[in-house]
Amino acid sequence: MHTDLKITEDGSHTLFVPEIDECYHSTHGAIQESRHIFIQAGLKQCQKEKIRVLEIGFGTGLNAFLTLVEAEGSGQKIHYTTLEKYPVEVEKAGLLNYPEKINPGKKQAFLQLHASSWNEEVRITPFFTLEKIESDFTEAIFKNQFDVVYFDAFSPVKQPEMWSQSLFEKIFAHCNPGAVLTTYCAKGVVRRAMQGAGFKVERLPGPPGKREILRGERV
Repeated sequence: MHTDLKITEDGSHTLFVPEIDECYHSTHGAIQESRHIFIQAGLKQCQKEKIRVLEIGFGTGLNAFLTLVEAEGSGQKIHYTTLEKYPVEVEKAGLLNYPEKINPGKKQAFLQLHASSWNEEVRITPFFTLEKIESDFTEAIFKNQFDVVYFDAFSPVKQPEMWSQSLFEKIFAHCNPGAVLTTYCAKGVVRRAMQGAGFKVERLPGPPGKREILRGERV
């Protein structure tokens, strides 16, 4: 999949996909969006010493990198499973300015997120283990139960099949009690699909440029 490098309003990069006319992140700020939705509203809601994270859409590796940096700071041990059907080329990932903006000392770890082998567990740091699965989410088979889910697929307009109730049911079945799922999309059809799957859903204030986001919990 061809992508073009773009700068968002907070100075951080995103990738634009001409084929579907969509960016990987908000043009109002890639890093601030990811921190707000997936770290603050998602990861930080889990206080376990060992956390299993599932990410739908590895993309640029931004969510994974922010999570790795958080793990280093909190001392929590995170096992991070992420799915991606169209991996970003390692060379292009090396152009992204996330390490410079987030933690320059972790640039090698960021590059390793992209360069590490697919479909196997790779220990990136003592606190962060990565398992990248090169697969379409609709076909993936999970072997673990998760505590935090980052749902970061392309929008329902571009990929409607990724936002069905049956796929949220698939995630719900692999969530531990108390697990949270966060997503940037607050459309009513998505909220109802999450609720239909069993999640208790709440609307939360969104990051700059987005009025609301959704968080679901398996109660």
